[in-house]
Amino acid sequence: MDSNLLVRIDLSRKNFSKGQRKIASFIEEHYDTAAFMTAAKLGEIVGVSESTVVRFATTLGYDGYPFLQKAMQEMIRDKLNSIQRIEVTTGRIASSDVVESVLNQDIDKIKRTIEEISREDFNKAVDAIINAKHIYIFGVKSASYIASFFGYYLDLIFGNVTMLNSTSKTTTYEKLFRITDKDVMIGISFPRYSTMAVDAMSFASDRGARVIAITDSMISPLVASADAVLLARSDIASVVDTLVAPLSLINALLVAIVIERKDEIIKTFSDLEQVWKEQNLYTAQPAAEPSNEKA
Repeated sequence: MDSNLLVRIDLSRKNFSKGQRKIASFIEEHYDTAAFMTAAKLGEIVGVSESTVVRFATTLGYDGYPFLQKAMQEMIRDKLNSIQRIEVTTGRIASSDVVESVLNQDIDKIKRTIEEISREDFNKAVDAIINAKHIYIFGVKSASYIASFFGYYLDLIFGNVTMLNSTSKTTTYEKLFRITDKDVMIGISFPRYSTMAVDAMSFASDRGARVIAITDSMISPLVASADAVLLARSDIASVVDTLVAPLSLINALLVAIVIERKDEIIKTFSDLEQVWKEQNLYTAQPAAEPSNEKA
């Protein structure tokens, strides 16, 4: 039988009882939550007995519920390959309104991020960034885009940002080797997790820097080296990396930083506005044409 949980569910669906179909639907939509539930808790949430959950695991070919639970955790740890992601995505929404379905899924991820993020760690992250002598941000592959967005604004505000967006060890450590205990390292990675992100964060932690992880789960390998962990929901079974919630979280960090350092940031942007104006960097809004209508 196929080793991937979602594929097993799809292949076995015709044999499910009514209760098992409920379990399957919940796991397909909330495997990242179900992965940490006992069989009894999962049954309670779905509205079936614990024994139904156990039988569901064996119907899928697992030797008991702990093996099903491990499979769900592996789904979080290692993103599906590209072909599996296409199959899962089309299976979920092929017959639905694609725009409505995808946008509603993104809304759900932002809502779950609001519920699950640690306010204490969020505040730690804001404090670490504000007080850092230098800010290092690591993000590769799809995470590089939101890392660059974050770095762009932090560099405008503070002028002390180094972006680490290469999978080359040589390039990464040439930029990182000066990091000290006065600096902060922000690592951004989602399944499949970047080995370089894990290594770079560990290196920064060993040098005494404060380390912030922006990731999707407490079983993410980025967590081990982090002083503050900011969880943002992504979708590892989507045909594309869904990074709406992580980007929204980064927006929240930027707003919190501006609130904390309002006066000096206003001064910085006043100076920037003057430079932009002097250098004619932005196109002026055209004046509205006068109306021909008579009063």
